[in-house]
Amino acid sequence: MTHQELIRIALGDHQDVFAIRRIGREIAELVGLKGQDQIRVATALSEVGREAFSVHAGTSVVFSVSEHELLITVDHPSGVDLGRSEGVKLAGRLVDEVALDPAGGRIRMIKRLPSGGRVAGMDDMRARLGHLAPASVLDELREHNRELAATLEEVLRLNEELQETNHGVMALYSQLSAELDETNRGVVALYAELDDKSRQLRESSEASKRFWTSVSHELRTPLNSIIGLVRLMAGPGGDPLTGEQPHQVSLIESSARTLLNLVDELLDMAKAEAGRLEPRPSVIDLIALAEQLAMTLRPSGEAEAVTLDVEVADSVQEVLVDEVLLSRVLRNLVSNALKFTERGTVRLLADLDASTNEVVFTVADTGIGIAADNLEKVFEEFFQVPGPIQVTAKGTGLGLPYARRVAEALGGTLELSSRPGQGTTVVLRLPHQMQPPEMGRMLIADDDADFRALARRLLSGVAAHVDEARDGTEALALMRANAPDVVLVDLLMPRLDGTALLQHMADDDLLRDVPVVTVTNNAQQSSASHPALSKQGLRRDKLLAAIHTAMGRRT
Repeated sequence: MTHQELIRIALGDHQDVFAIRRIGREIAELVGLKGQDQIRVATALSEVGREAFSVHAGTSVVFSVSEHELLITVDHPSGVDLGRSEGVKLAGRLVDEVALDPAGGRIRMIKRLPSGGRVAGMDDMRARLGHLAPASVLDELREHNRELAATLEEVLRLNEELQETNHGVMALYSQLSAELDETNRGVVALYAELDDKSRQLRESSEASKRFWTSVSHELRTPLNSIIGLVRLMAGPGGDPLTGEQPHQVSLIESSARTLLNLVDELLDMAKAEAGRLEPRPSVIDLIALAEQLAMTLRPSGEAEAVTLDVEVADSVQEVLVDEVLLSRVLRNLVSNALKFTERGTVRLLADLDASTNEVVFTVADTGIGIAADNLEKVFEEFFQVPGPIQVTAKGTGLGLPYARRVAEALGGTLELSSRPGQGTTVVLRLPHQMQPPEMGRMLIADDDADFRALARRLLSGVAAHVDEARDGTEALALMRANAPDVVLVDLLMPRLDGTALLQHMADDDLLRDVPVVTVTNNAQQSSASHPALSKQGLRRDKLLAAIHTAMGRRT
């Protein structure tokens, strides 16, 4: 960067030190620096000039200007290094850059000029500097005092602005504190309302359970009586039936059995919704089950326009599952397919998906199909797909909701796809395993109902009983009532969070040795003393590995 020399001054005595201060301030004004920057340049120049003059009387000061900066060079041929002097240190805080010659004898100070500022011409600046009157010590002292007074006024003004800002900050803080207190009161009230709603839901669930228990008793008894009477009438010990009587009696028995099955399904749905439907898995012959379904459901008479095909792959001839619940689900799916298929084929296929280690049951038909906007509605209780087929094929609207809830209780999933006029396909997926549960009871403590349902499916066949808790308080109550073999704990829960729950367990003689696996959405949250899992992308193999690790630490 090219600099043009503006003026050169030799320091012959102490008065010249005061003179360069005045000249420095004038030059700073000429090159476009503002008032405070002018004072900074003058003060820096005064301090450095005083230090240089004290070590050598032949010191000279050169002022140079470029397009972007003011350069002040102080030469003192003494060879003394002034880098640690107080004057040079102060100058370093007042200008943009201070550079010292490594060999000593020269100090360069740079002050950058404001962009867009107006700089007078070199000739004009030299002419103005030439008319400066020599400055006496008293004159410079008066000017220095005026600068200090102006600076003090500026400091007082800034202090007033700072006080006003502080008042504003305090007012804002008070307002935010009041709003935060109000929000906290709202949150407390919301938690109280949520607790009240939870209590009402629990009471409603208990009332529903008592209702279905009563319904079960009141309906099962007369239905079983009807079936028994029918058997007496049609059996060898009764009077012979004539004409249409055998057919009519068989219709009575069929209707009574249908009602009895409906009562059983309603009870299963209530238990599944309350999380109390506990499958009893055993190794079953899937081929025999499929053949039995085909024998009892195969169309006959006028329905022979529809054929029922059943196929079971060799890889799933035997599976570990609750036979009664699986039979009810498949019976519902096949019955639905036959009911809504006027002609064509209904197929029941069972195969193994090796990639997920699941048994896949597929029920596909060539029936009327379901419109896209009704695909999820069919899983709502008592919903019936509108259409002309309803005239001859009425139902309760409970088959698919029941099948999905039981599938979830078995640790699986139930999905449906369909297109109007092209048929419907229902896919039931269940975990494939041949070993009995390796533990008796497991507890899932998490406020996320969707994650609890996912964990329950992933744990299908691993535990004979799975309890669920929505927070740490509920988890403690369940554990003290029935100590689990393993606990799956979410670290972030309302009321009593996972960390506090673990502390309560550690302080309890009955619970301190229960194995724990922690889960969380936050990767930063973890417990060093327990295996930790992320909820994101949780798979069965990872969950089982963490459970085995937790159980291994306790053995």
